[in-house]
Amino acid sequence: MTPLSHMDFAHPYFGAFFLLVFGAVVFYGITVLARLVSRKMARLDTEKLKLSIYECGPEVTKQPNKISAHFYLFALLFILFDVEIIFMFPWAVDFKVLGMFGFVEMILFVIILTIGFAYAWKKGALEWHSIR
Repeated sequence: MTPLSHMDFAHPYFGAFFLLVFGAVVFYGITVLARLVSRKMARLDTEKLKLSIYECGPEVTKQPNKISAHFYLFALLFILFDVEIIFMFPWAVDFKVLGMFGFVEMILFVIILTIGFAYAWKKGALEWHSIR
């Protein structure tokens, strides 16, 4: 046995790991290079052209963003409950294998999910408001 046996490069997945790391480094390098090249080649004097009227229409003015943070909250709640519901599919597939323990765990999960849903509903997070 050699003193540095843990440094053996004959591991069956060493090549795949090396390709993963190499691919990540190359991707990062190409991204940085593309950013530098595009900044050198970009025309910076086109702002007036971008703001000019094309054929017809009102003069372009920059306005502050008037989108309410409530839309973000609504989307966040949708993603949260959607991901939680996805956890029920593996349970449904192995329902017979899990037995009574799995059934009780899922009932507790659904109760916690219902409490979170009721809390969001009570706080008005699920009400759709106008942006005006």
